[in-house]
Amino acid sequence: MSPGFLLTSAFAAASASLVVGARYSRTWLALVVCAAAATLAAAFRVLLGTTDWEWRSNFAIGGEAAHLRLDGVSAVFLVLLCVVAAAGAVYGREYWSDAREPGSAPRGRIAWSAMVLNMGLALLCSNGLHFLVAWELFTLSAYFLIRLDDRRRPARSAAWLYLAASHVASLCLFAFFGVLAARTGSWDLGPMLEHAELAPLFWLVLLGFGVKAGFFPLHVWLPSAHSNAPSHVSGILSGVAIKMGIYGIVRFSGWLVVPPGAGWVVLGLGAGSALVGITFAFAQNDLKRLLAYCSVEHVGVILIGVGGALLAVAHDNAAWGRLALAGALLHVWNHGAFKALLFFCSGSVVHATGTREMSRLGGLWRAMPWTATLFALAAIAVAGLPPLNGFVSEWLLYLGLFDAAALRSAAAWAVLPVAIVLAMAGALALATFVKAGTIVFFGAPRTQVARHAHECGPLMRGPMLVLAGACIALALAPAVLWPALARAVGAWNPAWIGAEPPAALDRLGWTHVVLAGVAVLVALVLVRRVRANGTRRGPTWDCGFAEPTPRMQYTSGAFAGIVGGWSAWLLRTESRYRRPRGAFPARSERVERVPEMVLEHVLAPTGGALVRVALAARKLQHGRLQAYILYLVLGLAGVALIVYFGGAP
Repeated sequence: MSPGFLLTSAFAAASASLVVGARYSRTWLALVVCAAAATLAAAFRVLLGTTDWEWRSNFAIGGEAAHLRLDGVSAVFLVLLCVVAAAGAVYGREYWSDAREPGSAPRGRIAWSAMVLNMGLALLCSNGLHFLVAWELFTLSAYFLIRLDDRRRPARSAAWLYLAASHVASLCLFAFFGVLAARTGSWDLGPMLEHAELAPLFWLVLLGFGVKAGFFPLHVWLPSAHSNAPSHVSGILSGVAIKMGIYGIVRFSGWLVVPPGAGWVVLGLGAGSALVGITFAFAQNDLKRLLAYCSVEHVGVILIGVGGALLAVAHDNAAWGRLALAGALLHVWNHGAFKALLFFCSGSVVHATGTREMSRLGGLWRAMPWTATLFALAAIAVAGLPPLNGFVSEWLLYLGLFDAAALRSAAAWAVLPVAIVLAMAGALALATFVKAGTIVFFGAPRTQVARHAHECGPLMRGPMLVLAGACIALALAPAVLWPALARAVGAWNPAWIGAEPPAALDRLGWTHVVLAGVAVLVALVLVRRVRANGTRRGPTWDCGFAEPTPRMQYTSGAFAGIVGGWSAWLLRTESRYRRPRGAFPARSERVERVPEMVLEHVLAPTGGALVRVALAARKLQHGRLQAYILYLVLGLAGVALIVYFGGAP
């Protein structure tokens, strides 16, 4: 079947799901999964084929003919959308069911279909006007999903913050597409490399799409939205929605002439975002907020690859640029898989305990072995450790950076520090997820809700297993993926068509197979020996305490204390004390909070100053006509002075 037929079928199924979603949840789920399967088949037809798919209508929509294009770049992001959207729809049917949420579950299904449909259209649109319409509808749908639990004030506030940030980005995109249409004489989109005068528009692209991507310092909406949305919504926001911003940057950096310094800027933003994002993640006590800041880190990792590719184009060196871009595009898939899995695992924890605070959890491994095992697998992947998929894409990035450094060109001065920052971010990521995994799943339960936790049901567990399988498949067969990545790299830069895979890519896959086999074998041997020896479960060594309690365990804050001290200038941790009073104090506490630096220390004071200025100016409107005449006279006098002293002769 042709991509056109598959995409038409997918559009029909997704549109039908909008109609039936409110009342017929099973039919809705079947339609969403069918639409995702058809779109996935179309995307792979293009990625594994030799030609792109393109369609132009002979009718106008809003005064413009529809123009859809499916090439290697859009197909990469479309594959990710299909997998996470289908998995999230199945997961959400149990997690946010009609039985538990009769008021919001029906409208959540409609908003889910609308968001997925419009994200798909945005990936296919090659008309600027229609792209903006699809982009705005996708943004509004995400807003309604974030505030699905609108009984909670934090969810409502997070949704409004997301909407405000998104519309600041939309203003930049309106300016970008408007100027583009004015300069080229058409809303049609495609390669415009002959228009060198359009190069400054790249900064609008970087700002407009960068807010949606959520890299530092444009990430102000991301931690609150991802942590307060329902977990299946958090999964698609982190796994796919922020990648839409990456898609815009990748797409238009390939279609436009970019300014000479663009590669350096993107590379620097990526490195800064990676290091700052994971530092903030390590300091969090809220499990979902930790995962949200980790997304800021991985968006930075992807930007490092995109910046390396732009730098390679500027220095006319294809070899390491292809590796960097291929690593970035593969990391789009990898991050989408393991981050959606991590949010689904956190949703299982919230579903069972009702809390995201790690200091109120602990000991969940016994009650939730499936969730704990899958969280551990995703944590290994997100930390970039072999033999899982996060290592493969970061390994490609390192290869590209090291090849650039070996040339001893001007680019080496940028890529060597970036490689060091990437390694530091990886080490912090490992520490972050060791902290999260041990505090949440190991030790003794810290509260009654953790003590009475239960495993999630099959509709939640199934999508988690599918995403875990995707992480394993992406790790064990990286050479199989190379033709699809090479197709996308060639679509971004036609001069790079036919890129050969790195010589060691196939060996890396076999090494991962061997490591995974050895790990499984060792685990089986240990389990067999434990059972044969009749080993009994018991409490952890109590260090000489006769009656150890959960309060004696390490907390999330204590675990992060050392790195928090190193990064105090960045984190600006706020502490609140309640000291013990009297001979027999009844209560004492110490509460620490890590504020959102850009939002609370930059944007909020700036916004407050603007409000004060506006309120002061408002006092000038008092209704006295003689004062208004005076303002007019003073204004005319000021204009006259400007003309007299500074005007043209």
